[in-house]
Amino acid sequence: MQLPQFGVEDWLNHWEKSATYDLAQSTISSLTMHEILNLDGHDGQEFYDMLDRSVMNYGWIEGSPEFKQLVSGFYDHMDPDNILQTNGATGANLLAITALVGEKDHVIAEYPSYQQLYDLPRGLGADVDYWTIHEEDGWYPDLEELKELIRPDTRMICLNNANNPTGTFLSPDFLREIVRIADSVGAYILVDEVYAPMEKNASYCSIVDLYDRGIAVNSLSKTYSVPGVRIGWTASNKETADMFRRYRDYLLICGGVFNDQLAVYVLRHRQQILERNRRLVYQDMDIYREWVDNEPRVSIVMPPAISTSFPKFDIPQDIEEFCLDLLRRRGVLLVPGTRFDVPGHVRLGYCTKPEVLKEGLARLSQAFREFD
Repeated sequence: MQLPQFGVEDWLNHWEKSATYDLAQSTISSLTMHEILNLDGHDGQEFYDMLDRSVMNYGWIEGSPEFKQLVSGFYDHMDPDNILQTNGATGANLLAITALVGEKDHVIAEYPSYQQLYDLPRGLGADVDYWTIHEEDGWYPDLEELKELIRPDTRMICLNNANNPTGTFLSPDFLREIVRIADSVGAYILVDEVYAPMEKNASYCSIVDLYDRGIAVNSLSKTYSVPGVRIGWTASNKETADMFRRYRDYLLICGGVFNDQLAVYVLRHRQQILERNRRLVYQDMDIYREWVDNEPRVSIVMPPAISTSFPKFDIPQDIEEFCLDLLRRRGVLLVPGTRFDVPGHVRLGYCTKPEVLKEGLARLSQAFREFD
């Protein structure tokens, strides 16, 4: 299998530890272990009690029963047995695509989005068509274009909802139209759902609540601020989950006892984490909006309380060169849009500590002034 360089991951692997002001990440400000343990109000005694009772064998191969039960509650009618634990959402996407897509299959992938969703099927020998999102339409794709792309042999449609890097999410009504088109040819719809809007009453819906051949992928990395636990999952119908099981034994075996226990603990306290993250996102959004409004070299389709954004910079310099200069001279890290095949833009993760965001944006403006 031949795979191209993974643009955004390669960039972060090289540069993220060099940054003083990291505005490249799309996680909502990662929790420290101290913060996680204190979710119980007893210095982590709840987690330590769980861990003390644990045997350090392989553990529950597909995820513990409590993990499956907690995750199944995110969906309307999901059997916990159809939840399969993975190594993050990247592992979940790998599992789903490897299990369902083969040589000469036809795949339609939202583009740009997370590169794994289109280059992995292509690496497996599939014929991949891009379903392009459009900045002038609020980074939405066009349903008429999907109707033109769909074929009788379309095996899968791959989506990233909300989108990485833009932060745009597709409404339930829009998803229903995609379902109708996919169902006409019996195609699966795989949706990476790691970015959820932070509004309490957001009009947001998982694909598995709309479509029997829908596959939802998620993790604790973005919305729940614990990427270090490396736990994700797939949610699907039983037939699909059983297909995944055959491949999963080759790709993962298990997530690990410690990681599973920490994931369960985090999920037990998910409402506390979500409330913390809502406060942080709204606080940072106000800071970010004010900066955008006062920065003449920046334009943006503002994401709806989602932790990733994709502003456009009006500068007379190659965007990757600019980002490297910004990091080396001012300590600010962004992801250049070239890593998503969109020159002129950057991925800017604004959901960090407010003081980091303020100083990082101030230093970014200082760099812009050199072009004035």
